[in-house]
Amino acid sequence: MSDKPTIRVFGVPMDLGQERRGVDMGPSAVRYAGLQDRLKDLGYTVVDHGNIHVPTVEEVHKLDDNNLAANAHHLDAVATVCRDIYETISTHVPLGDVTISLGGDHSISIGTVSAITKHIPVGVIWVDAHADFNTPVTSPSGNIHGMALAALVGDGAPSLTEIGGALPRIDPSQIVMIGVRSVDPLERERLKADNVTVFTMADIDEHGIAAIARQTLDRLGAWDAIHVSLDMDALDPDVAPGVGTPVRGGLTYREAHLLMEMLADSELVRSLDIVEVNPILDKGNQTAELAVELAASLFGLQTM
Repeated sequence: MSDKPTIRVFGVPMDLGQERRGVDMGPSAVRYAGLQDRLKDLGYTVVDHGNIHVPTVEEVHKLDDNNLAANAHHLDAVATVCRDIYETISTHVPLGDVTISLGGDHSISIGTVSAITKHIPVGVIWVDAHADFNTPVTSPSGNIHGMALAALVGDGAPSLTEIGGALPRIDPSQIVMIGVRSVDPLERERLKADNVTVFTMADIDEHGIAAIARQTLDRLGAWDAIHVSLDMDALDPDVAPGVGTPVRGGLTYREAHLLMEMLADSELVRSLDIVEVNPILDKGNQTAELAVELAASLFGLQTM
């Protein structure tokens, strides 16, 4: 019998937090790319709990402009799904098991991180081209996938910030961001004011991904576990074309794998989000297949 923890997989086909359709098919694409078999080959028991229900855009009505939600599109629906994520993961994942949540857009992480932090304090590694640190007040677009991390530190619409309780789910000191290269002006001010650790692509270019990974683990060493929130647009569009908001100059194939391998060596990773896979924009399911490869590296795939 394997001494490895059980991995529990949840799909969240959410496309309400952003404008481009297609990421609701992300969970299916990643499953089709062989996630479960790849993890089983590594010796894990894998339980796929299916998908958490998400209404379609056509079922959801925007709120009135005089409401806070005027600049947080589909707020009520996104908040409801995130609460369902929180309750589902809290109910079905025993302590000691590993969680993989398949998005869907990055707003799902409001629910996943809230659930993971219910029982244990975690460091959060946000691997993303974007900072996701806007609020309805600062957001140029009103898209909630760009507000997910801010909501988790307690800034934003109460229906998002209070999932799992009125207190912020994480403190800015628990966050390390990697791969960032697209930040809105007011978002930049908020990140600096909260003293969030941000490693941009310029930092990676200058110091190398290995040094960044070591600094990340040093900064999060005080926490009992690590949650990795992997937005596939953190990678360069040349290797991950199937994302809704691509930004040139991202992580290379090898940089992404080395990051995952070094995080695996820490033996601290207890949960993973894979988000923003958009099969409509992909080439032969390339991005979903890469997501599966990165998950395998994160959970112990070794060359030797």
